[in-house]
Amino acid sequence: MIKRRSFVKYFSVGWLASCFPVVLAACTPSGDKNAAKTSIPEPSDGSAEAKGVKKPAAAKTADGFTPIGTVADLDKAGYLQTAAVAVSRNPANPKQLLAVSPKCTHQGCVVAWQPGAKKYECPCHEAAFGADGKVLKGPAKEALPTYSAKIVGTQVFVKV
Repeated sequence: MIKRRSFVKYFSVGWLASCFPVVLAACTPSGDKNAAKTSIPEPSDGSAEAKGVKKPAAAKTADGFTPIGTVADLDKAGYLQTAAVAVSRNPANPKQLLAVSPKCTHQGCVVAWQPGAKKYECPCHEAAFGADGKVLKGPAKEALPTYSAKIVGTQVFVKV
């Protein structure tokens, strides 16, 4: 026969053990909090990308450049952006491409290209960066990291 004290002890230990996964899940970070604040254009055609299917990562070339999109998409949207890089044309020289990291140097939020203003803006704290990544408005104090970009045929390549 089980004594009342033993029953309460085993019941309490079992109850605490069953609550542990819930507490652990609540204390674990659940991804990028800024993902909902991004402003990356979605393809509007009937392609797999428009249906939410991600394309496999493109292979790097021998010189370290990775294709990130087409020139037609760049000219249509005014910029190209992935999780690792954002590319726009140089406002002073449209034949030149400027590639920067899309993560704000203030707190890591994903910046969005503003085609009319020709700058990147952070949705979290309203920092602003030029097309070349230089800080135009704080609270960010450091420029966005820059990368080499080039056009080969109809593709835009970036060396990240």
